[in-house]
Amino acid sequence: MPRKVLVTGASVAGPALAVWLARAGDDVTVLERSPAFRDGGQNVDVRGAGRTVLARMGLERAVKEHGTGETGIRFVDGDDRSVAVFEQDAFGADGPTAELEILRGDLARILVEAGRAEGAAYRFGDHVAGFTQDGAGVEVDFAHGPPARYDLVVAAEGIGSSTRRRLLGEAGRRPIGLYMAYFTIPKGAGDGPMARWFAAPGGRSVFLRPDRYGTTRATLVSRQAPCGYEDLPPDGQRAAFRALFADAGWETPRVLEGMDSAPDFYLETVGQVRVARWSEGRVGLVGDAAWATGPITGMGTSLGLIGAYVLAGELGRTADPAAALAAYEAVMRPIAEKGQDYPRIGPRLLQPSTRFGIAVQHLVLGIAASKSVRRLTSRLFGGAEDGPDLPDYGTAARAA
Repeated sequence: MPRKVLVTGASVAGPALAVWLARAGDDVTVLERSPAFRDGGQNVDVRGAGRTVLARMGLERAVKEHGTGETGIRFVDGDDRSVAVFEQDAFGADGPTAELEILRGDLARILVEAGRAEGAAYRFGDHVAGFTQDGAGVEVDFAHGPPARYDLVVAAEGIGSSTRRRLLGEAGRRPIGLYMAYFTIPKGAGDGPMARWFAAPGGRSVFLRPDRYGTTRATLVSRQAPCGYEDLPPDGQRAAFRALFADAGWETPRVLEGMDSAPDFYLETVGQVRVARWSEGRVGLVGDAAWATGPITGMGTSLGLIGAYVLAGELGRTADPAAALAAYEAVMRPIAEKGQDYPRIGPRLLQPSTRFGIAVQHLVLGIAASKSVRRLTSRLFGGAEDGPDLPDYGTAARAA
């Protein structure tokens, strides 16, 4: 019998799950707190087994066609001279710049449209206010609209998931000592198809990436423990980062000027989610709500796609949602935990404290970009941690 399923969150993992469940014949509704589809977001990439999932969905070509066009990454000094260059063609499909580089909003739109084509419904401008469950279903109360009953509820709400707190009684967030501010700025004379990364003393970096809309996606990174920036209003966050990066050098002044007027400015304290379990009864978590890796690993989007695929596959194997959620966690937890792993020296290497540290960074990156160790560097970015033995649930890929 078809299940009645509520999926909360319409970014990547939620819409991906909706595609699979609707394709299998389930009655799926995706609930999103935002009043309309969120078209913004920065660059994300799909690697390793995440590409396998897209291929099985029949969406790999669509994602590639909507890519950002980024051809690699240049690490630069204050005079914009290259200290290390990682070209996509030289490092392969899963190198520092993956072959499947796409804006988060573009990927989400592809998944939403694919789900709608399969029969999934989308409901914007509402969120779950509470839920109770028994052995036969879940009664959900909404902030707007009457309550409804579902066979299964899956939260794909992101790192700040309110359902996770209701379900498990804990936030599960663990900061890793980075602040990141994201926004879009006008394209500058030095902005081309290659991304550029600049490090300034004091644990700061500036990352500029191309998009497919003639603008530039900017990220400011500050390596420091949480200090309350995340609790400030957006204007306060802008002011804090303007002061923090005022003397950074390079092209930072024009980046800060663009930040002041950017309508999509967003700041976060980077963290991961680690909780003891991902489900209780007929309510479960997927994607960042369950195992947020943080942008430093580069695995968040791929793991969201993989998790949705595995959960849908396990639901297809049993009529008992609780048993399917448990089986899904047994498969995904080791994959997600490996995806959360990252070299603890990574933030210090990419955001050094001193000019000497920056010199060391340039030396290390120059070696990593050299032909003699290029194969090893490619393997470090290759996505093996997202599960080379991805289960085959017998779902044939079909064009979207």
